Amino acid sequence: MESKKIKSALISVYYKDNLEEIVQLLNKYGVTIYSTGGTLEFIKNITEASSVESLTGYPSILGGRVKTLHPKVFGGILSRRDNVSDKEDLEKYEIPEIDLVIVDLYPFSETLASGATHEEIVEKIDIGGISLIRAAAKNYKDTLIISSREQYGAFAELLQTKNGSTDPDDRRRYATEAFDVTTTYDRHISDYFNSLTDKRRFTLNVYPANKLRYGENPHQKGVFYGRLDDIFTQLHGKEISYNNLLDIDAAFALINDFSEPTYAVIKHNNACGCASDDNPLEAWKKALAGDPVSAFGGIIITNRKTDRQCAEEINKLFFEIILAPEYTEDALTILKSKKNRIILELKSGKRPKEQFRSVLNGVLVQETDSVTEDDSYLKTVTKKTPETQEINDLIFANKLVKHSKSNSIVLAKNQQLLASGVGQTSRVDALKQAIDKAKSFGFSLTGAVMASDAFFPFPDCVEIASKEGIRAIVQPGGSVKDQDSIEVCDREGLSMVFTGYRHFKH
Repeated sequence: MESKKIKSALISVYYKDNLEEIVQLLNKYGVTIYSTGGTLEFIKNITEASSVESLTGYPSILGGRVKTLHPKVFGGILSRRDNVSDKEDLEKYEIPEIDLVIVDLYPFSETLASGATHEEIVEKIDIGGISLIRAAAKNYKDTLIISSREQYGAFAELLQTKNGSTDPDDRRRYATEAFDVTTTYDRHISDYFNSLTDKRRFTLNVYPANKLRYGENPHQKGVFYGRLDDIFTQLHGKEISYNNLLDIDAAFALINDFSEPTYAVIKHNNACGCASDDNPLEAWKKALAGDPVSAFGGIIITNRKTDRQCAEEINKLFFEIILAPEYTEDALTILKSKKNRIILELKSGKRPKEQFRSVLNGVLVQETDSVTEDDSYLKTVTKKTPETQEINDLIFANKLVKHSKSNSIVLAKNQQLLASGVGQTSRVDALKQAIDKAKSFGFSLTGAVMASDAFFPFPDCVEIASKEGIRAIVQPGGSVKDQDSIEVCDREGLSMVFTGYRHFKH
């Protein structure tokens, strides 16, 4: 394979954004352009172009459903330039060689997301465009395929750098990207039609691939597939690792459940510190106080702008990553004082609606736990009703326990995480862990609240909590022995509310 001059091009795109520069460059390098419909009209405002109909001898038919599906189009794209038989066919049937194909597919996913009708969605399934992409990509030895408007900028640079020619590596690279485009496009269509039936298949095509230094441990290879810049912008620091991404994901999921000013510190996917306060600086101080030992080397996240005052306090701690929606300039100057510290600016990205993980020889898929309880979810089941401050703390604690590894217990007071017991095989062990940890940092549990990610099968946790001065409890309810726990609360003067929602996290 060798460098080839682009002599002819077929352009058929849905969106015309940023196409003008490409057309001007093709005109500059003397490229013959064929096009269709609205794309042809757009190009004719810039330079000369011929219609596909003039090439094929057939008009666009079926309301535009059939325009480019013709041997004179696909023959020109698929012909092997070094194949004598192909050359004879082109000459016999007067088919011009096509060296470049530029396609931007019908917006199927966008139409689906818009809430369009089934008929409108089906009409946005591209037939000719997807066929053109596959044909040009298959014949990458001789034909270059531009399969997305996102490639226009790089392609324009390529044209100028190589004076309208392309190298074998260029054509192979764009062919690879083209098959990624067609695979993703077809997957979206398949997912939509499968969603209309009970016979769903698991398919996933996520790119680009971002090679990581290693996986969870140095002896494991690791890759992240996806676009991190949709979620955040990295302003400073070293390369993000596999374990960093797990903690960032946990932090991002947690902070999205809070609307009030909140700081959280994440360690091994669990919050070791968290607090909400009208004053972000106080929120940080209270979050750190929850467990200043575990906070060392952790990940910090907030849902408010980080200013100089907060940055000065945060900078006293050694931590790996900070995430915030915005930073003041002087805050950034302070935080950048550590060379490797990762500083991320959050965007308003949304979490996926589904989660999946590999299990045995298959994949588990579930809906993301999107339930975040407020006071409307709380059903008082005891004689005593929680007071306003207790309700606020119960809601706060329940958000935290939702994002903690099961079995999990969270103890909180005044919108501050006092301690949590996470990842325990027994709910009693989780509670004892939380109590011991709270006491080790000098917290009094008198007047605190307790949240559990699942129901209490026995009243033992309630009895232990009562002896420590905890005054209100939130849990899902649903045990056949709920009444036993309710009776202990009534006897000891505790209030307890049920949410009706379990939040296991494994």
